[in-house]
Amino acid sequence: MSDLIKIPAEAKEIIKNKRTGKVYASKADFDNDVADANTDTTVDDFRQDLEIKVTKVGEIGALTKK
Repeated sequence: MSDLIKIPAEAKEIIKNKRTGKVYASKADFDNDVADANTDTTVDDFRQDLEIKVTKVGEIGALTKK
């Protein structure tokens, strides 16, 4: 069994209103917007993305001979 290389990565959750494009700090903030009678935001406007940033760690994988 070969050794696995751990690659440093950072995950960021993005909560967004898919109709208006508004980005929320949290799911709770989105839920508060839905509950607010002064907005037309509905649960159908919910969008959740996950952004993953991977740190460059150099050469990984097999190299071919020239």
